Amino acid sequence: MEEVQRVRMPRSGEVLGVVESMLGANKLMVRCQDSKIRICRIPGKMRKRIWIHENETVIVEPWSIQGDKRGDIVWKYTSTETGWLRRKNILKI
Repeated sequence: MEEVQRVRMPRSGEVLGVVESMLGANKLMVRCQDSKIRICRIPGKMRKRIWIHENETVIVEPWSIQGDKRGDIVWKYTSTETGWLRRKNILKI
């Protein structure tokens, strides 16, 4: 029997990450799964609708310019989804 997957997975060009610290002005320091630390911003469409705290799991879309240092947050996982990602060995941070 095939398991139904309802958790959003990173698409091409996206990477999983864990928020390390809040920098202020809608910027976060995120440790990404590709072993890079990026300064990420929360885009305007998410800024007022979602609250992101330290140690939460997010999906980061690196910028085309300065992609190793900067990116945008495109998705935030709930604690239940984060536990599922860890059990399936998808999140290895």
